[in-house]
Amino acid sequence: MPSQDLFTGFTGPERSRVPANDYLAAAENISPYIRRTPLLRGTVSGRPVAFKLEFLQVTGSFKVRGALNALLSSGGTDGVSPRASRAPGGRPSHVVTASGGNHGLGVAAAARWLGVGATVYVPGPVPEVKARRIMEAGAEVVRYGQSYGDAETEARHLAARDGLLYVHAYDDPAVMAGQSTVGLEILADMPECDVVAVPVGGGGLLAGVAGALSSAPGAGHPGAGGGHPRAGGGARRTVIGVEPEGCPTLHAAVAAGRPVEVTVDGASVAASALGAARAGRRALAACESGDASLAMVSDAQIIAARDRLWEEFRLAVEPAAATVFAAWLSGQVPGDFPCLVLSGANANWVVVLGHPGRW
Repeated sequence: MPSQDLFTGFTGPERSRVPANDYLAAAENISPYIRRTPLLRGTVSGRPVAFKLEFLQVTGSFKVRGALNALLSSGGTDGVSPRASRAPGGRPSHVVTASGGNHGLGVAAAARWLGVGATVYVPGPVPEVKARRIMEAGAEVVRYGQSYGDAETEARHLAARDGLLYVHAYDDPAVMAGQSTVGLEILADMPECDVVAVPVGGGGLLAGVAGALSSAPGAGHPGAGGGHPRAGGGARRTVIGVEPEGCPTLHAAVAAGRPVEVTVDGASVAASALGAARAGRRALAACESGDASLAMVSDAQIIAARDRLWEEFRLAVEPAAATVFAAWLSGQVPGDFPCLVLSGANANWVVVLGHPGRW
């Protein structure tokens, strides 16, 4: 594939989806390595809600799904991979990525399982727990710059210079297909689900889950089956992408009609996981197609939701994961049978004497 800039030359809402068979192939590819995380149903303030406990994933985050599928399928469709050096068997001998933490940990773990070397660029302010866990997974960690964008630019330079596979954190079809498996599991365990809420950083999880749900029986598209009767027959399932007020990258992209740079450095308690400076083009296309819509929550709402998840369910998640519960509590997640993806739990836990746990 010829080299192509990630944020140009991409038009048409239909391009947000990869072929339906790719979603199923990704599920088969990664199943020997990952956990099939449970789904917890509950009632809050008299309303039913379900949680997809993806923070119990092998690396403490859903990100390993996309990273693993990218490596297993030789991923990286951004123009670097065709000339990447290969080990016997066709897999890349070494991979490079940039990450705010969770994607880097996913790449590091996937690379270790497959016997591949990995270098992960992270911004200087990345939480120490994330940098430490990436190193413990066997990858080289390089701190560079003050933002994800800084780290990504330098990581891409290394990949291009040395002919290494660059694994994008979110705007790659193989990564997106891997993330879509979260949605496939939700539909298998909760066929009546009519809305799935996911946190949004760059939007890979949103694009993947939206694509999988739009291709599933009962999605309301031509050729789809009748669906689950409690989900409204052929009613269209949708995905709600939730962003912090301080990191509105996908909101900005929708407003502009294209991915645009947004200043997010330290702008939210969830910025370490959701601090991509620019939304992915595929996430934008999912919104344009109607497969996904957006919600926004404040830091105060995120913290309150995180604490309530602990108090009522004893679920300890990182702030980014609590965004979806915050949106649901504030009435921004519709549907009779919603499922909220609790995406990760890679944050420092500090117990202050006389106070509950703090991140």
